[in-house]
Amino acid sequence: MSLLDIENLSVCVSQEGVETPLVNGISYSVDRGETLALVGESGSGKSVSSLAVMGLLAKALRVTSGSIRFDGQDLLALDDEGMRKIRGRDISMVFQEPMTSLNPLRSIGAQIMESIEENLGLSRADARARAVSLLQEVGVADAERRLKQYPHHFSGGMRQRVMIAIALAADPKLIIADEPTTALDVTIQAQILDLMARICRDHGTALILITHNLGIVARYADRVNVMYGGRIVETGRARDIYAAPRHPYTEGLLQSVPRLDQDRSVPLKPIRGNPADPFTTIAGCRFHPRCPYAQAICRQTPPPFEGGVACHFPLETDQKEAV
Repeated sequence: MSLLDIENLSVCVSQEGVETPLVNGISYSVDRGETLALVGESGSGKSVSSLAVMGLLAKALRVTSGSIRFDGQDLLALDDEGMRKIRGRDISMVFQEPMTSLNPLRSIGAQIMESIEENLGLSRADARARAVSLLQEVGVADAERRLKQYPHHFSGGMRQRVMIAIALAADPKLIIADEPTTALDVTIQAQILDLMARICRDHGTALILITHNLGIVARYADRVNVMYGGRIVETGRARDIYAAPRHPYTEGLLQSVPRLDQDRSVPLKPIRGNPADPFTTIAGCRFHPRCPYAQAICRQTPPPFEGGVACHFPLETDQKEAV
């Protein structure tokens, strides 16, 4: 049994009595110790689906179908108290912008120790000792002194290290990292991703890495789910998707980021148009208005999800010229 199993999950937003799907019938699993990347542009449903796993959906959102099973337990059947026992203890989350996630009025030590005391029930002295150990593990030097400092004393990269320490506080089985490097420069991005990969490997922790950039997960993910318009449009082993993408959207994402194995004189190819608006009805495949290979059936009939791809004409099996 996988650690996390999501089946036919749909999440809708309600506005003036009308429900609009933001996540539409997605299914995937995460094995113990595995790193899975959820990739796609803003609005593709990556974060919403993960917030559903955490039980942190906004009031206007609700799960309308499907199941979420974690370690054999149905998370959607739990009440708020039951989810609080899972959240932090067994599933932790690292958010995109640590400055807005950390409380500026509380010391770093107080925020790490709060998670330790709440989830592990340790004494104040033991919680402090574990907080020091966690800061050292995530690469924060002079941890004893740094516990007394506040978020504004830390750089962006160091604040993200603190967020990782908080996520690790109760030694969870799964960490969800939602765009954990977006606010950081390229060098610090690599450091944070290397750190998360090492820690998850050392602890045997599963990781869901949410990102809009296929390029940064090439060396970190075991498997990749590519999302567009609230659906998973392609899934597979990371090395297979990078070597031979089958969905035109995946191909577009790869062509829009620089690669070390390509001639620098080759220009990047941005995906034309804008991401699908969930409040706009699109017949057929939701990607067809931006797809260079779209044909008549693409504009009329949603493609089935078969063989790891939702496309009427997967690129690997149908050689064609862009239209």
